[in-house]
This record gives sequence, C-alpha cells and structure tokens, in this order.
Amino acid sequence: MFLFLGKLILLYFVTIIIIRSMGKSAFAQLTAHDLAGIFFVISLATGPIVTNNIGYTITGLIVVGLIHIGFSKLMLFNGLNRIFVGKPTIVIKHGKLVRENLKGTHFTLSELLSEVREKGYPNISFIDYAIIEPNGGISIVPQQDIAPITPAQLDIDTTYHGLPIAVVIEGRIQHQNLQLINKGEQWLKKELAHAGYPDRSNVFYAAVRDDDYSLMVDTGTGSTGEG
Repeated sequence: MFLFLGKLILLYFVTIIIIRSMGKSAFAQLTAHDLAGIFFVISLATGPIVTNNIGYTITGLIVVGLIHIGFSKLMLFNGLNRIFVGKPTIVIKHGKLVRENLKGTHFTLSELLSEVREKGYPNISFIDYAIIEPNGGISIVPQQDIAPITPAQLDIDTTYHGLPIAVVIEGRIQHQNLQLINKGEQWLKKELAHAGYPDRSNVFYAAVRDDDYSLMVDTGTGSTGEG
C-alpha cells in the first residue's frame, strides 16, 4: 500500500512538471499535437498505478514532454505550421455564409450559428468576416457601421485607471506582488488597518492599483471597501 501511494504521489508531481513545461498553449489552443501530447502524458502517468515500470514511465513522460516542446518550436516555421496546425478558414464573408469552407471545418451550420450568437451576433448579416481559427475558436469582425465606437474615434482623451494587483488572497499576503509595486508588508498592514481591516484573516481578497496605490478590499461576504 505504501509503495502504491509513493508511486502515485511521485507520478502526480512529475506529470504536473511535464505538463507545465509544455506551456500554456497546450491548454489555450489544444491543436492536434497539443492534445496528443497531453493524452500520452496522462496515459503514461497512469500506467504504473497497475504496473511496476515506474522508471520507464518517468523516462517516457520526459521524452514526450521534450518531443512536445520541440514540436511546438518547429511550428514557428510557416510550412510545418500549415501542415500540422492548419490555417484560418473564412466561413462568413460580408454577411454571407461560405458553404464550401464550412464543410471542411467539421462545424455544422447550427454549431456555427450558436457560436456567433454567443459572441453577440444573432444576425449574420451584421458580420463582415467570421473566421474559424486553427485552434477551433471563432473570430468575428463586425461590419464597420455596427462596430463599437472607440474614444479615439470620438477624439476623447482617456486616463489610465491603473491595474489592480492582488496583494491578499484568502488572508495570505502576496509578497511577490507587493514587490511589483515597490511596497512592503508593513505598508500593506497599515493600509488595511486604515481601511478598517486590522485582521487580514477577515480579508478574502485585496488589490492595490499600480497608479495611485489605492486599496480595494473584498471580504467575500458580498460587500467591498476601498481605501
């Protein structure tokens, strides 16, 4: 039993390390080689739970991870990228469906219409281009007359409102994030006390804006406070 648990814990952490080394694209895109890499890692990781080849399994995990990383770098070359990853496919052009292109994407018309509705375009005639990306996501370019108006188009000056940096999560101080804004633990404790939260165990989430160092506190009870 102890041997089984030891192998299980070891393989759990080795698998996390290997999958983490594959990069975020393995989860964000899930192209064919991403999916294959994750599948093999999981398959190899679960093997020793019922076998004794733990050495072979760890070696296999490392090899699959290296192959995946190398393959991802090869995808930087345009030719290989088109072969193994694919290319974008236009399925709506100037408000009209491109039936032939849709056939090759394995999307049904119902699925396509559902996707564009979820993105806020129930009427396809308002869409200039709808493109199915290699990762299966759908990008939509609306027609110019219904595209959202930006402040730049109206010649309106905008001000930077700062990026909220999380400094407390579930009562724990995020020291690394404090360093990003050049502040320390004592400064944070003083600000929390000033905002009415001397005991940070009552703070579920707190963030500091990087422009004016204003503090926002959330206790997780549905009420927030700002300092």
